[in-house]
Amino acid sequence: MIRFILVFSGFILYLILTLVIVPFGLLIGVFNRKARDYMFLRMVQGAFKSFLFITGTKLTVIGEENIPRDRAVLYIGNHRSYFDILVTYSRCPGLTGYVAKKSLQKVPLLNMWMKFLYCLFLDRDNMKEGMKMILTGVEYLKKGISVCIFPEGTRGEEEGKLLPFKGGSLKMAEKAGAPIIPMALSNTYSIWEKQFPKMRPAHVILEYGQPIYTDQLDKDEKKNLGVRTQKVIQEMLDKNTPNI
Repeated sequence: MIRFILVFSGFILYLILTLVIVPFGLLIGVFNRKARDYMFLRMVQGAFKSFLFITGTKLTVIGEENIPRDRAVLYIGNHRSYFDILVTYSRCPGLTGYVAKKSLQKVPLLNMWMKFLYCLFLDRDNMKEGMKMILTGVEYLKKGISVCIFPEGTRGEEEGKLLPFKGGSLKMAEKAGAPIIPMALSNTYSIWEKQFPKMRPAHVILEYGQPIYTDQLDKDEKKNLGVRTQKVIQEMLDKNTPNI
């Protein structure tokens, strides 16, 4: 339980302390928006890395060189744990907004940070709002802000197995002409959820697949984009799951 207490206390303390830091960041943003954004990005990445260190997580990263550094991308990954966000966000080379459930907009302080970090809020029960979210994601990608989404729609129940993808999420990349980076996360579930509420050391593997350049696909290939991306992720999971 000590790891859980340390992570939870650290998270609350971080949110409180940032009330002092945020006004300074906002002042910087008046003169240089990019500097403000990267300041917030690196702050959160530092906090996430600290939380992973406290839990004793050993992270193996494969294929990080597959992430283009000169343009925004759409990260597509499998979802097994809340720690998927900490693991992947701590590795993002540039500004990246995550797609999150709309209910998180109601969490004080957390919602403020999520907006600063360009998170997109999804209302699964409102198709019109869902379309607006996709269009906002397209705007982000065109402006150079990457987007990350877990298209299973919920956390999977079995290690190494994918739930069906919600196909609409990949439309962002297609409409923006942005590359898709498939991500495979193995064993994040063992950090916390497996023995909830305890946190235990775990060996996590994060693999990035080869980029799928949507602006180079023909019409038929775009129709099967979800299936193709899911297949790539499943192949990486099949390879890495036995090694955890």
